[in-house]
Amino acid sequence: MPSFDIVSEIDHQEVRNAVDQANREATTRFDFKNTDSKIEATEKELILTSATEDRLRALYQVLEEKLVRREVSLKSLDPKPVEEAAKGTARQKIELKAGIGQEQSKKINKLIKDLNLKGVTSQIQGDQVRVTGKKRDDLQAVISACKEADIGVPLQFSNFRD
Repeated sequence: MPSFDIVSEIDHQEVRNAVDQANREATTRFDFKNTDSKIEATEKELILTSATEDRLRALYQVLEEKLVRREVSLKSLDPKPVEEAAKGTARQKIELKAGIGQEQSKKINKLIKDLNLKGVTSQIQGDQVRVTGKKRDDLQAVISACKEADIGVPLQFSNFRD
């Protein structure tokens, strides 16, 4: 019976490359001179620091540009409010969202059930959703419906088996 998984993953290598490019641009651009603007990346979050809140927003915009160019979805970013840091500088944390949460999984299941495709079932398995069906065409209809729907997280479709 054909099946596939709906997952939400982040390519951490591409995020790291985008952060490196944004940091390089921040050190060479004239409007970032003497602002000590930089982005630090960990596995689960990015930390932006700059001299002023205005420069911090500009740095975030540069980061978004680089992420889009590297085909990392901006839906996987969860920016937190800007906070004051030491010596009057500004700092912002941005969480990286990976995995499909329980709420999004339920939305995906409801979307699949609303399609009324005969023989198509879906089940939540941790942070992914497994979809099985009798016909390959029905599964492709599910994929296209999920791509059109706005679930709130970037979706990838993997492990397609016939």
